[in-house]
Amino acid sequence: IAEIDRPLLANYQVLTAKPLLVVLNVDENQLAEGEKLEKELALKVQGPLVRGAVIAGKLESELGQMDEAEEREFRESLKAGESGLARMLRCSYEVLGLISFFTVGPDECKAWTIASGTPAVKAAGKIHSDIERGFIRGEVVSYDDMVACGTLVEAKKRGLLRLEGKTYVVKDGDIINFLFSV
Repeated sequence: IAEIDRPLLANYQVLTAKPLLVVLNVDENQLAEGEKLEKELALKVQGPLVRGAVIAGKLESELGQMDEAEEREFRESLKAGESGLARMLRCSYEVLGLISFFTVGPDECKAWTIASGTPAVKAAGKIHSDIERGFIRGEVVSYDDMVACGTLVEAKKRGLLRLEGKTYVVKDGDIINFLFSV
């Protein structure tokens, strides 16, 4: 279904317009072929709302019982990459058109889920309607920059903290401090 036709068909609940996540549960011996299997799957089930992931469910269950260091070491020895759960979550977000942004405070960091393409003012409304109503601007730093700097203060010192207005389209992984007045 073409993107332009989606609004016309929205009320009809057309099955082909539904997002589809196809997960192949393979034996751990086939995990090395995971990338090849995902490419083959992508050729067979194509579409803008279709994503595929290959996981080894039994192996993931066993790895889930291990402590973090042991699991990391085991994954490296098997060349298993990211966890099956992380892969499924990432694919789910992609097929549903969702992203996450973060807010940080002195004692907590919180992730917020929004639709891809959401402007900053609407993202602020996800937290609280008063923040959306009184939105002034957002102080934004990318996730990668934040990890490299360690703190918002250090990111600001390095000039990596940007001031963005109402129309700024929030990107996946942005860390935002909303400034507002009510």
